Amino acid sequence: MSDTEKSLKASPPWGQWEVLLSEESYKVKRIIVLPGHRLSYQKHFHRSEHWVAVQGQGMITIDGQEIILNPGEAVDIPTESAHRAANRGDEPFIFIEVQRGSYLGEDDIVRLEDNYGRSGGGVTQ
Repeated sequence: MSDTEKSLKASPPWGQWEVLLSEESYKVKRIIVLPGHRLSYQKHFHRSEHWVAVQGQGMITIDGQEIILNPGEAVDIPTESAHRAANRGDEPFIFIEVQRGSYLGEDDIVRLEDNYGRSGGGVTQ
């Protein structure tokens, strides 16, 4: 297991993520997106994700389609779908991410666009 896989939390430029639960076939994270920031537009090859908004409002993009996500609302992100979360509001956008799949490593990512100079495969931070 790599050092990255052992990470339970990180503070990337867009906010913060923390692993709440990690099992062999699923993982649960709390993700905080700061006002005015957004995650990479990315895809995963070995997992799907389910996002549930708990605070603030997010603009979710899935394969080019934009969806506003308010607290209590959820979206499903199929494996290999390009996706991102953005915060256009004044307060942090917080959501719970449930990952399911055959491999849940942080290196299962291809960044298609990134505001912070990260591109290609690598660690989700």
